[in-house]
Amino acid sequence: MKDKESINYSEVKKDRPSTVYVVQEISGTREGRPKFNIMGASEFGKLEFLLDERSQMIFSPGPLIIKLRKLLKDFRPTDYLLLTGDPAIIGVVCCLITDITNGRFNLLKWDRQEKKYYPIEIDIYGTRKTNDCDWFWERPRRGYRKDN
Repeated sequence: MKDKESINYSEVKKDRPSTVYVVQEISGTREGRPKFNIMGASEFGKLEFLLDERSQMIFSPGPLIIKLRKLLKDFRPTDYLLLTGDPAIIGVVCCLITDITNGRFNLLKWDRQEKKYYPIEIDIYGTRKTNDCDWFWERPRRGYRKDN
């Protein structure tokens, strides 16, 4: 194969459709009767379940963190998180995603009134300035004094 005909694999990986990473399966999934339906989240991408409904983080979080890091290695800023399950595991997943994406990721929030998911863009470190939150960038930072 000539150099001009070679495949740029970074472009192939970049063009893949978004994925919705569901932190934990919904209670009752194993029995075939989940407590609630999350299929509306599939509008944002292919659903990828990270852990089954019985997963817990009790005394030693190390093995679970290693497993989650492997499962999230391909997470991109255009993917989404659906935060379901154990709050401690949700916290760890958000920390891992922040580490992987340099603090920028999307999550899906359920609106009870509209009965649909809405995407929320998270930017932990404020690396991207947007028009709707210019006030945030103009206020003084902690420890910052104008009279110095």
